Amino acid sequence: MKKVFLSLAVVAALTVVSCKNASENAEAAADSAVVAVDSAATEAVETVDSAATAATDSVAAAAEGAAEKVEAAAEEVKK
Repeated sequence: MKKVFLSLAVVAALTVVSCKNASENAEAAADSAVVAVDSAATEAVETVDSAATAATDSVAAAAEGAAEKVEAAAEEVKK
């Protein structure tokens, strides 16, 4: 009976130690995940900014071209 009780005590002690290590590993994994998500978010913001800038420039150029065509058409109508 003593061997069974001591065996259960050893198993219980190992379980507690095992759980503590798992929580430390989980915290380390969570920290690395936060860093990965932060860097991915930064890259996404930079990509969106560059795409927005390119789109704005494209729209501005198109509007400028359209304005020139409207002015040219207005000049032809006046003649």
